[in-house]
Amino acid sequence: MQKNQDWSSFQVTPQIFDTAFSAVQAGRACLLGYLGKINNIEEKQKADLVSEADRASEDLIKKLLADQFPDFDFLGEETNFSEGDASPLKPSKKPRWILDPLDGTTNFIHQLPIFCISLALEVNEEIVLGIIDVPMMNQTFTAMKGQGAFCNGKKISVSGCNEISKAFMTTGFVATDPEVLKEQLEIFNHFVWLARAIRRPGAAAYDLAMVASGVFDIYWEKNIKPWDVAAGILLVSEAGGICKNYSGGNYDSFQKSIIAGNPVISEIFLTDLQSVIRST
Repeated sequence: MQKNQDWSSFQVTPQIFDTAFSAVQAGRACLLGYLGKINNIEEKQKADLVSEADRASEDLIKKLLADQFPDFDFLGEETNFSEGDASPLKPSKKPRWILDPLDGTTNFIHQLPIFCISLALEVNEEIVLGIIDVPMMNQTFTAMKGQGAFCNGKKISVSGCNEISKAFMTTGFVATDPEVLKEQLEIFNHFVWLARAIRRPGAAAYDLAMVASGVFDIYWEKNIKPWDVAAGILLVSEAGGICKNYSGGNYDSFQKSIIAGNPVISEIFLTDLQSVIRST
């Protein structure tokens, strides 16, 4: 590839998709090989763990992608933290892989089967390919821009729920920032009285895959990172949903707050959310 290649007409080719899919499947095998056998666990920050499984999965997937597409950039959770460049996260002028090699590390360490791999391809600051693999559920979610969203090859779509009282919600929160946690708990406390139920599975990519599948009607969270949600936001949008920030603006994977769901329930949630945020 030429150094100054024009990426404006970039399209995801079968080779790109197949390479990404195969790399994620290799990552799945890697994680399953470590399950129940973790010896080295580190704490990056409060309630944020990393293990040798995270690093091994990222190293393997990164190598497989780089072997086929050496000119693409790479943004990975473990690479990013190890290189000390967690913030700010700058746009890339080239196609860029965005990887979370193990979303739900705490679940994985405790052998709770809700953990996954999230891989996205970003071009011109737009996500054009997303894959989320849930090893223990034997589910692989895929999406390419403009081509719909799928689980194990079967087309999926967001739910048709249009009432808060019937909504099945999901969220996430950690105690790394007292003010953010306080706000998240206020929001939770408000909606838990209104919704049918709220769950907290512990993996943002999984939450988004479930929204895209119509299992959850809406997902919200704050202080997330691009590798948590990059693949998932494409899945949701390709499944007929929308992704917003807490202010109601269109969400991209480098913002701090996200609301994702079917269009009707998302707008109802957003309207109600504003009164909660103003009161906290």
